[in-house]
Amino acid sequence: MSEEKKAPFSGSIMVVGGGISGLTTALEAAEVGYEVFIVEKNPSLGGRVAQLNKYFPKLCPPTCGLEINYRRIKDNPNIKVFTLTEVEKVDGGPGNYNVSIRINPRYVNENCTCCGECEKACQSEIVNEFNFGLNKRKGAYLPHAMAFPSRYLISPQIIGTSDAELCKEACPYDAVDLEMQPKTLDLNVGAIVWATGWEPYDASKIDNLRFGMHPNIITNMMLERMAANNGPTGGKIERPSDGKALQSVAFVQCAGSRDENHLPYCSYICCMASLKHATYIREQYPDAMIYIFYIDLRAPGYRYERFYNKIKEDEKVIFIKGKVAEVEDAPDDGVTVVAENAVTGEKIRQTVDMAVLATGMQPTAAATRLPADLTYTDDGFIVNDFEKGGMFAAGCANKPADVVTSNQNATGMALKAIQTLVRR
Repeated sequence: MSEEKKAPFSGSIMVVGGGISGLTTALEAAEVGYEVFIVEKNPSLGGRVAQLNKYFPKLCPPTCGLEINYRRIKDNPNIKVFTLTEVEKVDGGPGNYNVSIRINPRYVNENCTCCGECEKACQSEIVNEFNFGLNKRKGAYLPHAMAFPSRYLISPQIIGTSDAELCKEACPYDAVDLEMQPKTLDLNVGAIVWATGWEPYDASKIDNLRFGMHPNIITNMMLERMAANNGPTGGKIERPSDGKALQSVAFVQCAGSRDENHLPYCSYICCMASLKHATYIREQYPDAMIYIFYIDLRAPGYRYERFYNKIKEDEKVIFIKGKVAEVEDAPDDGVTVVAENAVTGEKIRQTVDMAVLATGMQPTAAATRLPADLTYTDDGFIVNDFEKGGMFAAGCANKPADVVTSNQNATGMALKAIQTLVRR
């Protein structure tokens, strides 16, 4: 006689990471009735998608996907969001995990109305990490235009200074609380989904490409922020050294990827990102020359293949099959990309106004392992053990992926988490 399935028991799910994969996982689980805790280390949700100007497949702005998810979170009482929060310890097993989380101080409480008076009063400026250091922002700031929760914070860098006191005095709603302290909270959950996402590979480690040694050698994510209306240049793509209009740009594909000294794997979406960036440049500079240096071009799927074919029709976009050997200084603040054409054997030296390095995706867990009993690949991606169950990796924590693939994967991981909570 077959064993009858028992009814679902009461249980909660923790989603670690508030990017697009984490949001999808949380909403899929919460909207069928499960209690979900979202734990995000940054001051707002949205992850890498919030930093994009547009994303595939429809080249939508991030508001297209994030705003509706934020609304669904607001409307769902099953979801509890913790920002500026990190997981410190995980004990237990599938169906019964005890998780200790650390909530770091925001120094701004729920009275905040985003009036911006604290920012106006603040005199100090800090590096704007959201824009990859392309500009600075005040020590009191809203994380970005689409920040959720929509609340300012005071940077820990100015706590204890007179500037912090100025922020407090300027707030008309008594929202600035400089006495906030870190808090530790223990939660009991039945399943955990690690949606910890990815980091752009540190291009300064690739010596021959000389990132950080010339202002006009930038990364693909820096270009993405330049193109965004809420970015450091208000959406205008310009040469960082002098703000000059661009007449020529070179894209260096696989910058650190498919390289045993850096990232040995393909990051899946970098080729398509550069093709997308070519459209950004073409929109602003119809006559600019664009050179794309590649090892192999990857267009995963019919839509991407069609997009690639459309870009190839542009006579001012030149594709050069060849790995870039180095990037050198050139007169008038330009840079020269040096490569060997793999088809003709010819050595190429192409001087351009700006070089864009298509750096790959590195899982966040590669640098710092998570405080849980997880298995990783050699490159830091989390391996899903479905037989054991209980803890799962979603999106780019598991493998390089685009937004669509990440969402599909996250939906599956929500189901796996729910199955953990169903006693059989």
